Amino acid sequence: MKQVGLYLILLSLFLFLLGIFFILFPRLPRIPGDIVLRRGRFTIFIPLGTSILLSLLLTLLLNLLFRGK
Repeated sequence: MKQVGLYLILLSLFLFLLGIFFILFPRLPRIPGDIVLRRGRFTIFIPLGTSILLSLLLTLLLNLLFRGK
């Protein structure tokens, strides 16, 4: 149970820092691979390229953190 508590604290800290990041940088740049569809007053933003990039970065980070276990 102690390990679960530690993971929850780390997750909370990560979400807190992510929230601060979004407050400080409300307009994030779009990277190639992000899809924007505009039809009149209707806009859909699909962050495909951003999702792939974040997935790769988080995979590398988590592999480095949990490599020795």
